[in-house]
Amino acid sequence: MNSFWDTLASINDRINTIVWVQIGLVLLIGTGILMTVVTRFFQVTQIKLWWKKTVAGMFKKDAHNKKEHGSVSQFQALCTALAATIGTGNIAGVAAAIVVGGPGAVFWMWVVAFFGMMTNFSENVLGIYYRRKNKQGEWSGGPMYYLKDGLGRLTGYETIGKILAVLFACFAILASFGIGNLGQINKIVINIESAFFSGVNAPKVVGDATVVALGIGIALMIVGALIIIGGLKRIAAVAERVVPFMAILYVIGALVVFLFHVNSIGAVFASIFRFAFGIKAVGGAAVGVTIKTVAVQGCKRGAFSNEAGLGSSVMVHSNSNVKEPVKQGMWGVFEVFADTMVVCTMTAVVVLSSGFINLQTGLPVEGTSDATLVAQAFGNVFGKPGEWFIAIAMLLFAFTTVLGWSHYGSKAVEYLFGSLGVKIYRVFFVCLIVSGALMTSSIAWDISDTFNGLMMIPNLIGVVALSPVVVKITRNYIDRKVHNKDVAPVVSYDEEIQREMAEAIKNGEE
Repeated sequence: MNSFWDTLASINDRINTIVWVQIGLVLLIGTGILMTVVTRFFQVTQIKLWWKKTVAGMFKKDAHNKKEHGSVSQFQALCTALAATIGTGNIAGVAAAIVVGGPGAVFWMWVVAFFGMMTNFSENVLGIYYRRKNKQGEWSGGPMYYLKDGLGRLTGYETIGKILAVLFACFAILASFGIGNLGQINKIVINIESAFFSGVNAPKVVGDATVVALGIGIALMIVGALIIIGGLKRIAAVAERVVPFMAILYVIGALVVFLFHVNSIGAVFASIFRFAFGIKAVGGAAVGVTIKTVAVQGCKRGAFSNEAGLGSSVMVHSNSNVKEPVKQGMWGVFEVFADTMVVCTMTAVVVLSSGFINLQTGLPVEGTSDATLVAQAFGNVFGKPGEWFIAIAMLLFAFTTVLGWSHYGSKAVEYLFGSLGVKIYRVFFVCLIVSGALMTSSIAWDISDTFNGLMMIPNLIGVVALSPVVVKITRNYIDRKVHNKDVAPVVSYDEEIQREMAEAIKNGEE
């Protein structure tokens, strides 16, 4: 059996290298740069606009309005997307990137996030523009639809668009089981056992998994079933309450750690920039880290964390009650900003100021484990309660990620098999939660990383091919909202939806 897992891991490593190192990173960063340039650095030049329409807009009624059947509010769409993005990637993922790639990996996280803002913006614009209503009267959107109805309508690309749409949906379903379920649940169990049951000699039930892990898995499965089977409305209602509360609480806790180590903050940021282009061996005693390793770790974990480029969050943003594609695109810009520039940066500061990373060599102290590194860093300041806090934060962050990804997988299944397939998928997804609790091998996590990359490739091909559409919609919005020009809105590829939405906008709705 061990030889089977070793062979599987070896095959996955080869595919992962091709997908991420040889294709993915170039396509990911290249798409972000392209969309930044063609939209004239929208995330910078229009920062006042998108900040006003997102952060300031949270306190306006229309951001929370849920009157339209088959949709969720703009704020609920954001919270559900953040629920799926703010997870283990923001805590364990950042720690893993630093342990493997050194402090410089954080710099590459920022790079991929800066350009990823416009990738996520473009995905959401296309998601709203190409969405349609399903048989239940709910909005359905995502890369599947803009690949089929956008790329697929370009002369000579009809078949390619349909094939890429199916491939994306298949990879999204498989990724939902890995990044969206098994990996998240496994990290929850590891942190809860470490924080609350480290002194308990619990009997084993499957392999190295204990009865405690089984109990946690069953409890999470029951709670997950109550929420996931209820569909997007219930998921969004939970996300709207849990995500803002937990994110703010985590940032406050990280700020306390930041203040506790304020004297080392200069050294922390200096190490990020100093080691951004690789770590050299020190006196022959330490193993160096190449710039490729640093960049790959930073970019992979950045994409893993904020999901810009994967096309996943588009599937919930498309369920928003928003009328203007650009307005939901701006929520996508804020999503990446909040996830990486705020939460991931706070985690990086906590890790790098903890003493577990040598800021002179950029390498981890011997025996450092990325799985519990953040918990140990909080424990240095708050004692045992600090480890409890991270375990609870990991529980809420990772579990809401499971909820968000269950919706992503549902939408991919709906595209391929219809509404009946969604019901079967949700039941299977919920049952799989227990497996994540009992899992001890990292192979499922590694494979999910590969499926992330496989999702990303067809999605980014679609974004690049449809970049002129994004530019047209964005310029139309800016002409109307910023320059006050009297031009007709461009909001949907479908003539009927276009007329309906244009009329609503004319009546003052966005």
